[in-house]
Amino acid sequence: MANPVLVELTRGDLVESIHRGAIAIADWSGLKLAIGDVELPVYPRSSLKPIQALPLVESGAADTFGLGDEEVALACASHSGEPMHTERVAAWLSRIELSESDLACGAHPPRYDPVWQEMVRNGENPTRIHNNCSGKHTGFLTVARHWDIATKGYEHVDHPVQQAVAAALRQLTGLHELAWGIDGCAAPNFALPLSSFARAFAQFADPKGLPDERRHATARIVRAMIAHPELVSGTGRSCAILMRAAKGGAAVKAGAEGYYAGIVPGRGLGIALKIDDGTGRASETAIAFVLEALGLLGDDTAARTQACGPVLNTRGEKVGERRPSPALAEFGAKLRALAQ
Repeated sequence: MANPVLVELTRGDLVESIHRGAIAIADWSGLKLAIGDVELPVYPRSSLKPIQALPLVESGAADTFGLGDEEVALACASHSGEPMHTERVAAWLSRIELSESDLACGAHPPRYDPVWQEMVRNGENPTRIHNNCSGKHTGFLTVARHWDIATKGYEHVDHPVQQAVAAALRQLTGLHELAWGIDGCAAPNFALPLSSFARAFAQFADPKGLPDERRHATARIVRAMIAHPELVSGTGRSCAILMRAAKGGAAVKAGAEGYYAGIVPGRGLGIALKIDDGTGRASETAIAFVLEALGLLGDDTAARTQACGPVLNTRGEKVGERRPSPALAEFGAKLRALAQ
């Protein structure tokens, strides 16, 4: 059975494009609400980063190297390569006595156009620090330095740092076998059902049943993300817009290929969703609609526009809209009832 249509794009009176997908909402005990196939293993991509940051905090590496919430937020980030990101990552690398050349991720242009245009004007080339995952990779290197093990090859799936990530994911989900593939940044990424990932994030939202060390680590990671949403993403990015609007009520993390996940501490809920065709505009709409249904966006115009917004032509005129489908609207009604 095909997944239901979650998001529609209209032009005039017609629906021009549709995006199918699935959403899982879970608490500590398990799945609470779902739409679509939430048992098919899929890669969370960068939505995995808060879990990939667990060894950094749990191992004591963050404390040993005097890292604050800003660095922890960057360890969870898919950042835009703005100076607020690159300068902090460079300083962090210096603190652990390593450099940009030790990062396994490749270089790519900043994702914030004003910064990239300025670099082009100045004849500057992007470095590995501009990679949106450079904070995550610096976190991996910090753990390796703390454990006094090889930093070279830290991105390989059999390296102790990556094995620690996989172990944490297994413990949070109860899954014993995890398929894996190589992410765009050269680090491994682990596939699992949306239902399992939502439950893992629910334990970030409500960590009371976790061992002390992990409870403190999850709380610190959520606190850092909520306190520094622009470091987790960047200027004008959806993660920052939604976390600012939620005012401490949610930490969210986008992933590539239409994945999005959220942590809702006040409700003890974890959210995981995947758009089948991998379109980011649809995953942003779906996560914003879910947060709105939970009453977390208030009257924030920018955030609410993520959930339902205009399609514009080149003159800035509205010619259609990006909106939740009837199936997603029905799911939202059930979610509102669950949240009451």
